[in-house]
Amino acid sequence: MTTLTDVLGADEFPYQGANEGLAATRARCRVGGRHTVVTPEPLCAARDMLPNPDNIVETIAKLLGVSVGTLYDHIPDLEKFRASPAPAQLAGGSR
Repeated sequence: MTTLTDVLGADEFPYQGANEGLAATRARCRVGGRHTVVTPEPLCAARDMLPNPDNIVETIAKLLGVSVGTLYDHIPDLEKFRASPAPAQLAGGSR
């Protein structure tokens, strides 16, 4: 039986070797890609700072040592946090 690779040649399917390599890597319980820049602790801190309207996203990102894009990537509901009212203790409300 003739396969498509035999007819067209192996160089027509450059992804085939890559897919085989990825499958072998997964079989060894490893995944590829870059390590994440941000850990749960800074994300928690960012979530705590976001509702305060005095804190802007750029300042929070600079304070945590990450980019603004990283915050948007890791906090999908970032716009909701920006729109939520500040807690009473931050807004200067009474106890």
